[in-house]
Amino acid sequence: MLEYPQIDPILLSIGPLAIRWYGLMYVIGFAAAYWLVLIQARRFSWKQLLSHMDNLNLALILGVILGGRLGYVIFYNPLYYLHHPGEILATWSGGMSFHGGCIGVVLAGFWYCRKRKLDFWKAADLYVATVPVGLFWGRIGNFINGELYGRVTSVPWAMVFPDGGSLPRHPSQLYEAFLEGIVLFLLLWSLKARPWNKSLKNWPHGTLLALFLCGYGCCRFLVEFFREPDAQLGFILMHLSMGQLLSSFMILAGGILYIGRKRAATR
Repeated sequence: MLEYPQIDPILLSIGPLAIRWYGLMYVIGFAAAYWLVLIQARRFSWKQLLSHMDNLNLALILGVILGGRLGYVIFYNPLYYLHHPGEILATWSGGMSFHGGCIGVVLAGFWYCRKRKLDFWKAADLYVATVPVGLFWGRIGNFINGELYGRVTSVPWAMVFPDGGSLPRHPSQLYEAFLEGIVLFLLLWSLKARPWNKSLKNWPHGTLLALFLCGYGCCRFLVEFFREPDAQLGFILMHLSMGQLLSSFMILAGGILYIGRKRAATR
């Protein structure tokens, strides 16, 4: 068994102001994504996107935050927030859903691109290849907070988490950081140029978004077998967690989008 590193979730305090590791992970993730998208936009000489990046990024950040919070409220704790509606927007109290954030960022991106006459599918290709970087740092933040820990186990690398009782558990946050972050990034980043290659007609814009949806869904579905289900929900259907149920819909959506973009390219 490994010893869980006791890291203070608060990195720095200045009077009433507290800078938390988790918040810093979000900042690092957004900054890294911005830089990587900028590199790609310049490489592919997409000047129209370059002129809109700051405003588009603001829309996407708002989409992630609002979608992530509302997703948590709806998917994971609807009864509580039905009786405490004043806490729905209290993001500082914890509770964010990746699947909700994914829906929020896609809708925000689609809205902005349509409003500014940008090609949504091209923009999605550039951005989605950078998303795993943010996922990696987000899961590291979860690990530092000692939250979203895994199920009880006897594997040699198990850890006893501060809020997880006295039994050793899977460090499932690190599993997710590896699969959703490193593995998925290497896959998408290695394929990022393919939709821009006009000779590859079987790789239309939007294909990377479809691959991301399928890839993340598969990674998350797998890790959920090692992650402790949410206490207020437990298992939902046939011993599947809410995360697995949502990931199944995500994989289905990715498959439908993949087929749809392929068919659109042949018309």
